Amino acid sequence: MQKCVKKIWMKKTVWTPINSWEGSMRRFFALLVSLACLFGFTLPARAQSVVDISGVGVTYTFGDQVTFSAKIQTQSSIQAAYLLFQVQGDQNTRTIPLTMPSTGATRYSYPLQSGLLRPFSRISFWYHLVLAGAATFDSPHYFFQYDDNRYPWQTVGSNGLSLHWYAGDVSFGQAALDAARTGYQAIQNLVPVPAGDPINIYIYASSADVQDTLNLGGSAWVSGHANPDLGVVLVSIAPGDNQSMEMQRQIPHELAHVLLYRLTGSAYANLPNWLTEGIASQVEGYPNADYTQVLTASTKNKTLLPISDLCGPFPADASGAILAYAESDSFINYIHKTYGTSDLQALVKSYSNGLSCDQGVSHVLGLPLSQLGLQWRQSALGEKVTGIAFQTLLPYLVFLALMLLIPAWRLGVNKKKEQNDAARPQ
Repeated sequence: MQKCVKKIWMKKTVWTPINSWEGSMRRFFALLVSLACLFGFTLPARAQSVVDISGVGVTYTFGDQVTFSAKIQTQSSIQAAYLLFQVQGDQNTRTIPLTMPSTGATRYSYPLQSGLLRPFSRISFWYHLVLAGAATFDSPHYFFQYDDNRYPWQTVGSNGLSLHWYAGDVSFGQAALDAARTGYQAIQNLVPVPAGDPINIYIYASSADVQDTLNLGGSAWVSGHANPDLGVVLVSIAPGDNQSMEMQRQIPHELAHVLLYRLTGSAYANLPNWLTEGIASQVEGYPNADYTQVLTASTKNKTLLPISDLCGPFPADASGAILAYAESDSFINYIHKTYGTSDLQALVKSYSNGLSCDQGVSHVLGLPLSQLGLQWRQSALGEKVTGIAFQTLLPYLVFLALMLLIPAWRLGVNKKKEQNDAARPQ
């Protein structure tokens, strides 16, 4: 207080006359300083200058636990200490109370549970302290990358694509990188996407390793996965005779999901699954031979899924999922050949603008999704759609018949009543 008042008093000795504008401003600021000195003690204090944090570090065992460590030294006693961290793509902040030893060396091991930390995500963390007198301190934010460190990854990269693998030699990695570059160009030819942050592609030696990494729950048919918002692709390819075919099939497919996300951002979730999976299948270097067999059998057995059923999640069972992928691939191929690249790009844009699954097709192509689906089945699969079209229109025909029959029935009833009234003796 004395130091502050002294400064105010010194300002008073040099003030100009009261009618001077400059003097008035000086008096105003002096009053503010005086009020700050008198009442500032009622505000929460900050203690950034009296706390020193050093030796900040993170170690982790993938899928098991993460250990945070730091040495915190302060001139004031610590009333409470907290570790806070946030996972990339998650808006929730986890807050963990800490016990501070007298040495200031804090260490906390955070046990991981299934799905708690996203693999290959960026984790930010910081420390929050409450000191004596209610002063608070927040450390700078620190970061670490939660990558899968269980394998001896080898890495090769080019033009924003980083390829990581642990099984196979250098030629294996280079071949995979070539497949990635080819797939990247195929996607750009179909749906141009601006350049962005590097994309990391991790090649596991088996689908079991991919599933274990992501805790997918034992879906044996799942061989690849993409985290579009993280810019990460995971595929399962073992070195051997089939490696080239699998590289050119899996890598472009998953890469397409990342690039479509970069094109649409958070609106990616609004894109129909038949659109995203169909585009991803179209850029594969080797068409999936199973798709043709599945489509032929389903067309013959009349077990094709309506395209409207493929707007959302695909079936969870392997046979249903493969049929959904096959239909999406064929459907996008039909749209591309019939309407061209520009309309396919317009479809992506319309859905990213928030249109529904049916509205997007109607807006861009000028016909309902159901009608487009019938045209595709007739043209691409050779299915006779007369019966299907009749079944589709049957509810509308029944409704129309009722709309026509009910008035006619009422008219007949009224006419008969008039006849009966006329026949009665007066």
